[in-house]
Amino acid sequence: MIGRILSRLRGVPTQETRSLFDAAAFSALTGPVTASGQRVNARVAENLSTVLACVGAISTAIASLPVFVYRRVDGGREEDDGHPLARLIQAGPNPWQSWVDWVEWTAASALLRGNALSEVVTDSAGAVMALNPIPWDWVSVQLLPTGRLAYDVTEATGIYGGSGRVRRLLAHEVLHIKDRSDDGMVGRSRLSRAAETVGGALAVQNFAGSIYKNGINPSGAIKLGQAKLPEGALTRLREGLERMFAGSGNAARALILEGGAEWQQISVSPEDAELLASRRFTTEELARLYQVPPPIVGIWDHSSFTNSETAGRWFAQFTLAPWIRKIEAEFARSVLTAAGRESHHVEFDLSGFLRGDPAQRWQGYDVALRNRVLTPNEVRQAEGYNRRPGGDAFPDEQPQQQSPTIA
Repeated sequence: MIGRILSRLRGVPTQETRSLFDAAAFSALTGPVTASGQRVNARVAENLSTVLACVGAISTAIASLPVFVYRRVDGGREEDDGHPLARLIQAGPNPWQSWVDWVEWTAASALLRGNALSEVVTDSAGAVMALNPIPWDWVSVQLLPTGRLAYDVTEATGIYGGSGRVRRLLAHEVLHIKDRSDDGMVGRSRLSRAAETVGGALAVQNFAGSIYKNGINPSGAIKLGQAKLPEGALTRLREGLERMFAGSGNAARALILEGGAEWQQISVSPEDAELLASRRFTTEELARLYQVPPPIVGIWDHSSFTNSETAGRWFAQFTLAPWIRKIEAEFARSVLTAAGRESHHVEFDLSGFLRGDPAQRWQGYDVALRNRVLTPNEVRQAEGYNRRPGGDAFPDEQPQQQSPTIA
């Protein structure tokens, strides 16, 4: 503000900007208060095991996939191991993260905060040299008069300590992955869109914790009738019960009572049963929020091994594939150069999930060989084996060796 006033006094024209989401950035740190009284933000929401499991399942699954940089050639494409981005995939996008760590961080940030930002560091020729992650809480987005976006970054903390100074990055200098946006420029997190759902789940969890902390929940009681115990007898009875029956080592021991005393079992109350049902319902609601099939995050109430296999395919097709397409499109926009965008593209290979299913993988290779889609050497290369002579021809094209004739 002071610099702008001085510029006007000196007659220097200033470039006006307007902040798009200062309120949203503040909300990311504090979060809205829901009708249940719970404040919802990314850090608090991860206390819910289902949110943590959904974010972990999506981010780690995407990070585990093989990634290739392809060059377009006449009639097809070929892998380009010498591209600068391919080197980052192999060696790591920055000095402190591997490629897997960076992809996992990027996906988790987009899932929890609606946005994930990394600075694209390039050399003098415009080739990408590094991808440095920037926490979204440090970012304030500005809309310039030209219609382009600018990202003002204030480093609160850092590897060498936070400077607290603001530096501006333009749209072509960042890789910006965003969840569904309201204005097409900045994403909005699913936690903020469904704050009441998340707040209700937090309220149920906190209520359950308060019951365990403050409630009295014995498993049973000894009914003594009208008899009044002598002084100190009640204390001796309680100590004897704890000594004889408390702990796993004393489980299933016979209890002998005398003097008309009776053991009365205390079962789960209807209120406690309703609480358990509410917690099961909220786990399914949160899984639905992230479009994750319940078996993927350990919800087995209505699952079996058969439909869980189907859930895995559904997860890859409808949960992971849209996020992967977002990431591939953003690489084409911001990481690859203008010339490279026409000749190169990035692809996450979903077939990497078959590494854990060798029977299905080899069955697919058999179909590809018989239908002349892959050659034996291409199959060997995909499996990490060395090429062998004659393996570049399809099986039905390989010359048949004649058996020696006996004179």
